[in-house]
Amino acid sequence: MFGTKNHLTSRRRMAVWKRRLRSNCLLQILLILGFWQIGEAIARVFGLPIPGAIVGLFLVLALLANNLFSPHTFRRGANWFLAQLLLFLLPTVLCLLDHPEFFGMVGLKIFAAILLGTLMVMVVTALVVDLCYRRLIARNSYAKI
Repeated sequence: MFGTKNHLTSRRRMAVWKRRLRSNCLLQILLILGFWQIGEAIARVFGLPIPGAIVGLFLVLALLANNLFSPHTFRRGANWFLAQLLLFLLPTVLCLLDHPEFFGMVGLKIFAAILLGTLMVMVVTALVVDLCYRRLIARNSYAKI
């Protein structure tokens, strides 16, 4: 009986934190940055050849896939990052202005490589989303039988 009361108290605390996290944009931003830093630490400790931000992204994906977090936990923070995307790209634009050689043939080659890479990422992402969606529909229709 004594352990049950503590269990209920911890459940209430967890529910309060979940509500705060879902409603507070700053907490969501800090959570995203925390996963980024955890990913950086893992990448450095294990000497992984991929950036720590990608490792952090896979951690978030694993938590979302196992229903330990819901997408609502990250929605406001992620939307804020997307809204500020121009600020993240501003140093790149200023760098282009400092190097006029990028406006010639070198720039066209780089532009073609970026365009081709972006298209490849978009196509692969669309195919993966389509495959996952088809598997979800197949699993749901199988569960109804």
